[in-house]
Amino acid sequence: MQRRRQLCLLLAAAALGGCGFALRRPPQFAFKNLYLQMPEGSSLGPELVRVLRYSPSLRVLLLPSERASADAIFEVRSEQREKIVAGLNAAGQVREFQLRLRLRFRLITPQGRELIPETEIALQREIGFAESAALAKEAEEVMLFRDMRDDMLQQIQRRLAAVTTVQSGTTPLER
Repeated sequence: MQRRRQLCLLLAAAALGGCGFALRRPPQFAFKNLYLQMPEGSSLGPELVRVLRYSPSLRVLLLPSERASADAIFEVRSEQREKIVAGLNAAGQVREFQLRLRLRFRLITPQGRELIPETEIALQREIGFAESAALAKEAEEVMLFRDMRDDMLQQIQRRLAAVTTVQSGTTPLER
């Protein structure tokens, strides 16, 4: 019975290994030192720093004096968080909101060459509203903004990982 169980475990491990299953690894970046230039009071900034520091091969630079020693500079041009009325009922009361999160950024070298041209990531979610459940809807709004922030952080990581070269004269987008 013990041998049969060990054999089943061994076969399961071999099947998982053979199908291409692998644990998610931190992304690999073409640069070793990344300077983050974020606006004062950015809500996304601390989370971006936290996420990027998980990559063992990347050093995140935050001090302005470190900008010159960076291989690449991630400049955040603007960050917006909006809540807009999307629908009203017959009495003119709010029935639905639209939550939006926008980020404009670019990635450049210290010499000013663009690796990622100015790009905007815009996410939006719909949220229904009921006056009788205002506190629950407020908690749901916080959760939706957090979900959008996490989605945005993943998109930023994928875009940074897609940069394949920092040193040569062409960017991945020009190829």
